[in-house]
Amino acid sequence: MKLPTYAGTLEDYVLQGAPLTPRAPSVPLTRTAFAAAHVVSDPLADRDPWQGRPAIDWDATLQFRESLWDQGLGLAEAMDTAQRGMGVDWETAKELIERTMRAAKAHSARPRVACGAGTDHIPLKDLTDPVRIKAAYSEQMEAIEAAGGQLILMATRGFPAIGAGPETYARVYDDLIGQASQPVILHWLGDMFDPTLKGYWGGASVDEANQIVLDLIARNAAKIDGIKISLLDQSHEEVFRAQLPVGVRLYTGDDFNYAPLIEGDGTHYSHALLGIFAAIAPAASQALEALAKGDVDTYHALLAPTVPLSREIFKAPTQYYKAGIAFLAWLNGAQAHFIMPAGFQSSREITHFAEVFRLADQARLLTNPDLATQRMSHLLALHGIEG
Repeated sequence: MKLPTYAGTLEDYVLQGAPLTPRAPSVPLTRTAFAAAHVVSDPLADRDPWQGRPAIDWDATLQFRESLWDQGLGLAEAMDTAQRGMGVDWETAKELIERTMRAAKAHSARPRVACGAGTDHIPLKDLTDPVRIKAAYSEQMEAIEAAGGQLILMATRGFPAIGAGPETYARVYDDLIGQASQPVILHWLGDMFDPTLKGYWGGASVDEANQIVLDLIARNAAKIDGIKISLLDQSHEEVFRAQLPVGVRLYTGDDFNYAPLIEGDGTHYSHALLGIFAAIAPAASQALEALAKGDVDTYHALLAPTVPLSREIFKAPTQYYKAGIAFLAWLNGAQAHFIMPAGFQSSREITHFAEVFRLADQARLLTNPDLATQRMSHLLALHGIEG
């Protein structure tokens, strides 16, 4: 088929990958891996896509999660990958969490599921002080714990909006961690993922933010499972994780440098909480299996081709990466259409989707090549590209 290029041309492309077959790992994994999954829309039921609650295809959404669990991966539920604050409201996220937790409890693997608690059910203009921010977090935390999920304290737009300083972050986070019934996962999301989070933790620099977070973790180490860092900065993550207390994990959210970070430096390593793992699940699962067997060569052979794919999906503006995740799910038959809540599929251009198609093939991640080719051809025709 002819695919558009970033040079503005059309070039012939012939599939070349030998697809990986999704399967369960044959040994216990030595890294915890949470895949952050998207939601599947129900376009026939959706009304006024830019207003109100989105219509979700619950069967397809849960089947996708079960496929991740079948491959030995855990799940990060109702995170920004699921379009929290970008088409998916809290009421929908709450229902998603409740449905997912029921499915997880019935699944034979008894998978780990961690769920995002935030403040997005309260309009930003009403989060005018720390008391309101804490109350908003508390409401979502209670709902998640009632459903049986582990807590991820998602970064909130509320703190930067009120210009919160380090003392405010410390006071509110101390209280939230203290009221959680089980150890929580902290969440440090860079402004490349959400520009409104610039200056999170209240420090004037990344170095100051580091110290604020490390002090927070040291005070609450017994109640902190780990921290997810999504700053797309490998050296920062390596330095930061070496300073963590024993027993507190670093969950990489670095969708550019996950392979070396998860492998580690011989002394420390990162676990994973990644949106890209939902898109590359067969490669991620089988690479982690190889790592658990001490087969580092196979680990890198499986993950190396996924890195260019991930860098394309997470290219700037990074917050639009969700379109690439849903696109791959559609190509691979995990959903019957390429429609997203709030019409989010329009956030990326056809040239991007063509490049994702090429790179997914080269990473052996088009599990049904005939179906993927057919669907790519339909999308190209929609954009006036035939042949």
